[in-house]
Amino acid sequence: MALVREIMSKDCVTVTPQDTIINAAMKMRDLDIGFIPVVEGKKLAGVITDRDIVIRCVAEKKPDTTKVGEVLSQNLVTVSPDTTVDEAAKLMAREQVRRLPVVEHGELVGVVALGDLAVRKMHDEKAGKALSEISESEKTLSGVR
Repeated sequence: MALVREIMSKDCVTVTPQDTIINAAMKMRDLDIGFIPVVEGKKLAGVITDRDIVIRCVAEKKPDTTKVGEVLSQNLVTVSPDTTVDEAAKLMAREQVRRLPVVEHGELVGVVALGDLAVRKMHDEKAGKALSEISESEKTLSGVR
């Protein structure tokens, strides 16, 4: 059975809680990503998403000097590198998330994304099911049918 460590991205771009949201937003723009783990040293402190910046900063009219630590998401769903790919897919579907930080002894060691699961071409189509469930949930939340 395949493990998360075999498919995760290991060289993750990160920011610290002391970085500004403009710094995080510029990294997102430059790398065409919408999710960045927030670390203190190697310890995972949370994540910041493009949505966090829009909802918790722009919509609240906070200055672009606002620190990432003020707006990051902290209630994270994480996995260990030894989690099976099947378990990760089920967790993503259940929690309605597209990315999971991979943590070992409290330290960030990688990120596994829904696309990583899909590329793996799992025999039981768990990634496709997870994507379908997440997409359906997003449609329902946005009022799109």
